[in-house]
Amino acid sequence: MIILGAILLILGFVLKIQILWTIGVILLVIGAVLWLLGAVGRPVGGRRSWY
Repeated sequence: MIILGAILLILGFVLKIQILWTIGVILLVIGAVLWLLGAVGRPVGGRRSWY
């Protein structure tokens, strides 16, 4: 999710498409939060790890 967010962020910046930029930022933030929660061992959605 972090990688997809970064790709959309770059595409939105290069192509000057605001919606891609916004979606990229949202996905990047959500991915970072899930990654941090998983790194501290807290179960997310009933799972300890996400694959």
